[in-house]
Amino acid sequence: MPMPDALRRRGFHVIYTCMKRCPWSEHPELVQYHDTEWGVPVHDDRTQFEFLVLESAQAGLSWLTIIRKRAGYRKAFSDFRAEKVALYDEKKIEELMADAGIIRNRKKIEAAVKNARHFLEVQEEFGSFSSYLWGFTGGKPIVGGWKVQEEVPAKSALSETISKDLKKRGFSFLGPVIMYSHLQAAGIINDHITSCFRYGEICGMYS
Repeated sequence: MPMPDALRRRGFHVIYTCMKRCPWSEHPELVQYHDTEWGVPVHDDRTQFEFLVLESAQAGLSWLTIIRKRAGYRKAFSDFRAEKVALYDEKKIEELMADAGIIRNRKKIEAAVKNARHFLEVQEEFGSFSSYLWGFTGGKPIVGGWKVQEEVPAKSALSETISKDLKKRGFSFLGPVIMYSHLQAAGIINDHITSCFRYGEICGMYS
């Protein structure tokens, strides 16, 4: 199936094939994210912070909405540099409230700034946020092994535990459902269904 011109003009370069994918990624604007990012083990803190900001922004919305605004978030939140976002003041927050490139929800914006500050505290304590997060699984990914999308849970005991710990550390807008989504995105949990071509590829990344 050839790529629609409208998508090509928007920068999509995914080659459409008959490969089996997770059902949630069927929309053309989600394919590239699914095929190249979702579930890949993340060990760098900039990406961890990016996913935290985006996942918390998604609360009550679709992931497609967030993907469409991802470039806007990258610009608004200093390329997801936590050390810069942590310095945002009330004036900056007001500027972001007027930024149509992101979700203009004050509580979510304020949470992103507050979380950036606590993110730096976790880095100071553990050496990196990634080390902190991967520590909950002993550094090893959890493989869901689900056969159909309907089997994939919205949260788990692990995401409950991490969410509670982050709340104690001052983080907000990172409940167990949001944290489960983060763990999936960051590859700490591999929740590609077993028939998806990325399931085996990502399992092959573990060593």
